[in-house]
Amino acid sequence: MILTRHLKMYDKLIRNALIYDGTGKAPYRANVALFGDRIAFIGNERIARAKDVIDASNLILTPGFIDIHTHTDLLILSDPDMSPRINQGITTDVTGNCGIGVFPSSGDELKSAVSDVLGEWKDWGWDDYRSYKKYAEKNGIATNEAFLVSHTALRLKALGGNAGRSATDAEIEVMCSLLDELLSEGCWGFSTGLYYAPCVFAERKELIALLKVVKKHDKLFAVHHRCEGNDVLESLSEVIEAARETGVRLEVSHLKAIGVRNQDKVPQMLEMIEMARRDGVDVKFDQYPYTFGSTSLFSLLPPHILSLSRFEQRLALSLENEREELKKEVMDPDGWDSIYEMVGPENITALYLEGHKEYSGLTLSEIGKERKKDPLDALFDILSEETGLAVMTDITESEDNLRLIMKHPLASFGSDSLYSSPIPHPRSYHGTVEYLSKYVLGEHILPLEEGIRRMTGENAERVGLKFRGLVKEGYYADLLLISPENLRVNGDRNEGIEMVMVNGEIRKRGNEIAGRRSGMIL
Repeated sequence: MILTRHLKMYDKLIRNALIYDGTGKAPYRANVALFGDRIAFIGNERIARAKDVIDASNLILTPGFIDIHTHTDLLILSDPDMSPRINQGITTDVTGNCGIGVFPSSGDELKSAVSDVLGEWKDWGWDDYRSYKKYAEKNGIATNEAFLVSHTALRLKALGGNAGRSATDAEIEVMCSLLDELLSEGCWGFSTGLYYAPCVFAERKELIALLKVVKKHDKLFAVHHRCEGNDVLESLSEVIEAARETGVRLEVSHLKAIGVRNQDKVPQMLEMIEMARRDGVDVKFDQYPYTFGSTSLFSLLPPHILSLSRFEQRLALSLENEREELKKEVMDPDGWDSIYEMVGPENITALYLEGHKEYSGLTLSEIGKERKKDPLDALFDILSEETGLAVMTDITESEDNLRLIMKHPLASFGSDSLYSSPIPHPRSYHGTVEYLSKYVLGEHILPLEEGIRRMTGENAERVGLKFRGLVKEGYYADLLLISPENLRVNGDRNEGIEMVMVNGEIRKRGNEIAGRRSGMIL
């Protein structure tokens, strides 16, 4: 067997690498030979025949990072080189998260519903998953993409323009049929964002019916659950019980508790998950390495307002009597997360306002001072005038709880990247480097081999991706060469990721992105 290997001319040879193989085991030093898009040989025997020899003596070799929670559905169209992903060592995305996706298309309703998170793309030249895949692949893509089926898209397709309500039994049947078809065509699971309209209006019977379809296909259920703040324990219980009833694999997205007064609930949340695991519920969770999040500024509004069209939202916010009622709802919410009330206007920053660029980078408290108004009135003014993108960041949790969640053995890495705004949350460009350089290598919250496992092998196994996530013979050559001592975020650059390879093709060497777009829709 070894003789046969040595007679073959390999395409690439990575020599003398210290290998962190994605399993969590201790690293070892070896040569790695590649043939085509696969890892053909790993060992210490001398290999003389290779077209491209790469010396990795002072570097570590890892699998390419797999981001289990991201929003790159339209980035693969607007930036097929996927530079924000490649530059941080991400070779595979799991996208369509938070119930936000681009198929099946229902036209302008879906475009409007997802634009604040996914951005805008004028030419939606697809109707369903098959036509979207063909559309996306025509110019090539630089990373591998695994898609979840979006609950928002299903609801808009089945319920039409009036999706801000409970679904009828017939409409639930339509959603289940669509989901069954999409999972059969190759999607990797189903996601919902029960915090966001229109998914917030889904009743238990709808969720259970959809999850039974997911279980039938043995696929993943990823959820941004209903409340991450005051009612986080009840909300977490809702999705755990749904997973218990249906038997699905449950991935709780970006686990956290929002608001100062809710930080003491994190140990209870982790205990609930541990108890569910002991009872046989297959539940795990992911996390991004920042105490502040990012989403649409409109998400600060009550759900019944979010169910309206943007024109109707602006109208409601401009009427004085409506506004006074909305202020009461925001400050005393019933059954929904009012982030404004939980974190306060001083901890919410307008990351990007298309119609009011002068306020980008200011907190709502600062915007209120600029406009000489109460911050909530200033927010309503801005949203009543805004016809374009409105994206925010919000300080949600403590550093202590971020570390507590990160240390937990059921946690894995997910960046929650979104690219709708010209001024992004840093997780979209630096999440992997922040995680490894600050928390793993800097603070030693996890051993390096375990931190890498949670970004590679763990996420591949969780989603069900075959032959990915490990440095192993026969696996796809999604590989990184990293200089741990140089790994850092330096301004707008990531340093220390010296090589990125996708399916055997080098996409990044040093600071240069080049080469064939070798990614694929999985």
